[in-house]
Order: sequence, then structure tokens, then C-alpha cells
Amino acid sequence: MATSVAPHAGAWIETIVKAQNLHHWRVTIPQAMVIQHELAQMVSTRDQVSDIRLVAGVDISARNAGGVGRGAVVVLNYPELKLIESQTAEKTLEFPYVPGLLSFRESPVILAACEKLANIPDLILVDGQGIAHPRRLGLASHLGVLWDKPTIGCAKSRLLGEHDPVGTEQGRFSALLDGEETIGAVLRTRRNSRPLYVSIGHKLSLQAAIRWVLSCCRGYRLPDPTRLAHLAAAGQIPLGNG
Repeated sequence: MATSVAPHAGAWIETIVKAQNLHHWRVTIPQAMVIQHELAQMVSTRDQVSDIRLVAGVDISARNAGGVGRGAVVVLNYPELKLIESQTAEKTLEFPYVPGLLSFRESPVILAACEKLANIPDLILVDGQGIAHPRRLGLASHLGVLWDKPTIGCAKSRLLGEHDPVGTEQGRFSALLDGEETIGAVLRTRRNSRPLYVSIGHKLSLQAAIRWVLSCCRGYRLPDPTRLAHLAAAGQIPLGNG
């Protein structure tokens, strides 16, 4: 099966949140790694975020290691962060659970949920890694390239990299390093809480990603978009427009 990421016929899915059909999803593990290397070259680290009115969060829940997963997306207005819309989708998780390749397992069900949206988000926070990834293409970057939209990786755990201790006060952070390369930030979003691992997804800088994550944290460790997406994936938020 070809692994080229060049667009082909029918390259755009005509939905509100358009996803470029840059590759197949039924691929082998080696093919998936090749695709990651190729898509990583398309990630933009330049700030292309302005006039933010709607912020989205995405997450996924899976009942077990196999079977069906539920992808969820919530859309909040900004700066109020009032819930505007929530959508979910369920699909069989066809790709195996392989660390570093979770975007091939999780993206299809997340994309299916986002195709239901009636509101177009300007910025999307993803519960997962951005470029803080061995091949610089975690879930947030993968989705950002497919959507061609600004995304931020906001992970609860570290996939790779080293960092200095982080101060206990909200807003303190340390650079997450892979060798000499800065791949993200270890950010304290709430005083004395465990830090989050923030990284560029697509179309913004690390400094902007840190600012946006902090601005979306309203008293919780997790920013409201991904916190509410987690609840939606668990079936704890009603679907539809708020």
C-alpha cells in the first residue's frame, strides 16, 4: 500500500471542519511511521492564530484495549469559555495500540465527531502530544495538518524528553528537551498540581501555545476545552448545540 502523503482525488471532505485526505488509515506499522515522518515536514511552528472566538477540545475514550472508541469534540466561546456545542462519534478502533502511533488509532473517530460540528473552531486543544513525539507528529500535530488549523498538544503525561524541575506556582514552566531541541514545555496550570506537557500542534509557536493553555484554564488542572471533551467522551455532557 502506498504511503505517500500527496493529495489525491477527493482530497477534501466537505464538512464544517474539513480534513485533508492525505493518506490511508489502513496501513502497517512501518507505513504509519513513514507517513508520520512525511507529515511532520508539513507542521508549521509560526503563529497563525488571531481573533479567537471559538475554542475546541477533543478527546477519546475506549472501553478496553480493543473494540469501540468514542471520540468527542466540544466547542466553547472565548474568552467566556461557555459550552456552545458538543458532539461524539463511535467507531471500531482498527489500528493496534502502539505507543507513538496512537494518532492512527484515535484520529478516525475524532475526525468523525468533528465532522458533525455546526460551529467552526478557530483553535483546537488536543488531549495528546503535538511535536513532543519521536517523529515530531503526535495526535495534535497529525490532526492539525489534516485540518490545516491551529492545534495545541496538551498531554497529561510525557512521551519523551527531559526537563528541569517546574516551580509550584501557576504559570511556571520548564522547557521539554529532546537532546538540544526544545519540543515542548512542562507547564504548571494550577498551583501544586501535576504539570501538563504542552507542545506545538500546528500553526502556532510554543510561546503562544503556553499562553492559550493558561488562558483556557479556569481553576482546574486541565484547560476547559480538553476537560469538557473528556467528560463528553465519557457521556457526561449532552450532545448538540448549547
